[in-house]
Amino acid sequence: MSAQPRRRSILLAAGAATAASAVGAVGAVPAAAAPRPDRPLVIGHRGAAGWRPEHTAAAYTYAVQTGADWIEPDLVPTKDHVLLVRHENEISGTTDVAKHPEFADRRTTKTVDAKPVTGWFTEDFTLAELKTLRAVERLPLIRNRNTVFDGREPVMTFEEVVKLARELSRRYGRRIAVFPETKHPTYFRSIGLPLEPELARIVRRYKLGADDCVVQSFEPSSLAAFAKERLRLPLWQALGTSGAPYDLVAAGDPTTYKDMMTPEGLRKIARYADWIGPDKSSVVEPFTLLADAHKAGLKVGAYTFRAENQYLPAQFRRGTDPNAFGDAFAEYALHFGRGVDAVVTDYPDIAVMARDAADAGA
Repeated sequence: MSAQPRRRSILLAAGAATAASAVGAVGAVPAAAAPRPDRPLVIGHRGAAGWRPEHTAAAYTYAVQTGADWIEPDLVPTKDHVLLVRHENEISGTTDVAKHPEFADRRTTKTVDAKPVTGWFTEDFTLAELKTLRAVERLPLIRNRNTVFDGREPVMTFEEVVKLARELSRRYGRRIAVFPETKHPTYFRSIGLPLEPELARIVRRYKLGADDCVVQSFEPSSLAAFAKERLRLPLWQALGTSGAPYDLVAAGDPTTYKDMMTPEGLRKIARYADWIGPDKSSVVEPFTLLADAHKAGLKVGAYTFRAENQYLPAQFRRGTDPNAFGDAFAEYALHFGRGVDAVVTDYPDIAVMARDAADAGA
């Protein structure tokens, strides 16, 4: 394996909140050893979303138990401006809201980032109302095994995830960082529910430092808004495979994700961010993104690694069932060998095993 740039170690001060019930919801798994600072980080995508319904305490706990270095919550606001962790603000696919007759009249159609979306939206509910809902598996046809956990856990706030990360750090003797993503920040700003000030408030309240929290967004203006809070946290510019960030589109800026991944575009990103987060397909040959980003002084965390055939490159699939597991280890080996600084994964346990194997063969 080629020499890898040094990574920032993850240091998280112990906190006082307890999450014993959340930890107890998942079977005991031996804690993994803390990674060396020169090894790529393993980031639990919405927790361990491959094994538990995403953004639940069980998913985050399982991710940490099996070796994740960071855990990733997606942020959307409630009507009373509390940061909730959900994949999207439309929650019919991730909660049991459709089974609550008292909320039937909240179903509506909205335009979010210039696209019509129908369902139930977090910004139309107070936190107290949302706490009556229970999480469900978002991809039940792909991860049918996860549906056994449907209805078992309430939705979480970002503040609760921060507390959980601190408790799990103490419990497993490893220090865990949180990796929040601002979702649809331009849209939420337009309806008077900006994400960045509330995120900054929680960062200040829990005294999260540069090794405790990394903030990510697909929208550069959201990272700029957070930077104005002068909290000096690392920033992560997420990158799509096509199109452009919605905030740039809305502002009439013609810059696309493709433009942002050129050497010139990467140098511009390096002026305000520490990381880029491209789709994993963007860092495979013949692309030079990884080398170009490192040359610009940026770290690279690729997303999203999964184990099912349909999410793997053709050469790593096994059989014809799109939902069966393929050779995920081979895909991790490919990316670790190329020198990525982090992987964002639904299966942090597999990623940690693959990283250990890469170390053993180095």
